Amino acid sequence: MASVTKSRLESIAHGCFPAGVLHNPGPARLYHDAILFDNGQITSSGGIASMSGEKTGRSPKDKRIVDQQEVHSDVWWGDINIPLMSESYDQLREQAVSFLENCTRLYVVDAFAGWDPASQIKVRIICSRAYHALFMHNMLIRPTSEQLEDFGKPDYVIYNAGQATADPSIEGVESGTCITINFNRGEMVIMGTEYAGEMKKGVFSIMNYLMPKNEIMSMHCSANEGVANHDVSLFFGLSGTGKTTLSADPERRLIGDDEHCWNDSGVFNIEGGCYAKCINLSAANEPEIYNAIRFGSILENTVQDPLTHQVDYSDISVTPNTRCSYPIEYIENAKVPCVGSHPANIVLLTCDAFGVLPPVSQLTPGQAMYHFISGYTAKVAGTEVGVDEPEVTFSACFGAAFLVWHPMKYASLLASKMLKHGATAWLVNTGWSGGAYGVGERIQLKYTRAIIDAIHDGQLADVQFEIDPLFGFSVPTSCPNVPGEMLNPRNTWSDKASYDATAQKLAMEFKQNFNQYVDQATEDVISGGPILRQ
Repeated sequence: MASVTKSRLESIAHGCFPAGVLHNPGPARLYHDAILFDNGQITSSGGIASMSGEKTGRSPKDKRIVDQQEVHSDVWWGDINIPLMSESYDQLREQAVSFLENCTRLYVVDAFAGWDPASQIKVRIICSRAYHALFMHNMLIRPTSEQLEDFGKPDYVIYNAGQATADPSIEGVESGTCITINFNRGEMVIMGTEYAGEMKKGVFSIMNYLMPKNEIMSMHCSANEGVANHDVSLFFGLSGTGKTTLSADPERRLIGDDEHCWNDSGVFNIEGGCYAKCINLSAANEPEIYNAIRFGSILENTVQDPLTHQVDYSDISVTPNTRCSYPIEYIENAKVPCVGSHPANIVLLTCDAFGVLPPVSQLTPGQAMYHFISGYTAKVAGTEVGVDEPEVTFSACFGAAFLVWHPMKYASLLASKMLKHGATAWLVNTGWSGGAYGVGERIQLKYTRAIIDAIHDGQLADVQFEIDPLFGFSVPTSCPNVPGEMLNPRNTWSDKASYDATAQKLAMEFKQNFNQYVDQATEDVISGGPILRQ
């Protein structure tokens, strides 16, 4: 393949594809190139295994947003959205273009973000690795041949020059890695990291900016739909809370596992694929994901037997963050097109390792906004180096790393849509009962599934509730197939005084975390938090 001049690379970005540039190659051709040129391996199940290089996860501290007058007042600036001057962006972009124009092979992928045609955007990816091209082919929505013919000018172009090192002497660039979004120019530049997830989450950040401008709620959540009644539920939750597990339900169809929007028509998935964790993956525990790893799927940073190419999903010698990427239609009960009606239920998931929160609570709109903005869960002792006891974790809107606007913008959209369409919000604790981690026990999955089932079939809405005196939300006094004594967490503790002290301490953590949002929060949201004793 001939080298591509700078002027030709610019022409690629705007829809002209010179000879030798692979435009929307299929999985078979990308397999071919990945094996020949990119150290790819076909695994025994038919997936292709690739390595992401030094970076095996996202680099949030190296994410930048170009600060320009047109967007400055929109962006929630800080540790998540770090500003970069236009002049610095131009230098980075020139570096990326210079690298790509001299690559032996270039791949161009055209695809959509967002299943609702009225809200979707057109994205073009220019990259030098077959693995990256196949990843975005999987993760975005694949156009038909007719749509490709009329694709036209993309709304956003991603220049993935991840194999090149960013120049840290450029003002605002602090390392050899830099991931930058320029909303004015409709561009994203990636340098210094070959981790494919940067492209996926970059598109999500773009949607997190564009959609709220049009009063469309963008959400870091999973979504499913009842087979009989077509009722939609959303599941928000940080890692380890059960978001993927609980949305995978044989009685319901999967709309999507990670990124969605809610507009005037209902809910739609942003993506055309799934990006699932592979650590300790097995056919017994996660059959849907296990069976999705076949021809066309990518395994990232996994370890294979050198002779059989059988994947060892327990091997984390490269990274614990092993992943697989596959088209959503590889999931047997996926709903394609990935759209649904307005949600009937909003489920906020938390893994409370302190054993304080009830297994399930019903929330008012103000409480839903408060807990949505808080995005609480707890790290469990022993799962990370240096964590000796349960550790409080907050992530605004259950996805702070991908927000662009202030969290209140997303929370207000959530509340207005809940009120307009009659959705009910629930806080579901998948963590501990009878005491904190080390004393109590993890709430059994069968009980959490029974709670979710009772939410879906409407039984939980018809039981009696009591008000939690500290957190203020409504706690059911009974739930089908769940022991009644579990529903009030204080009843499960042998030491009631210890429960009260632990609950008070957790409530204080909520209050202290929420102080950073008080200046933009309305009174109904502020009052949705805990009621601390003086």
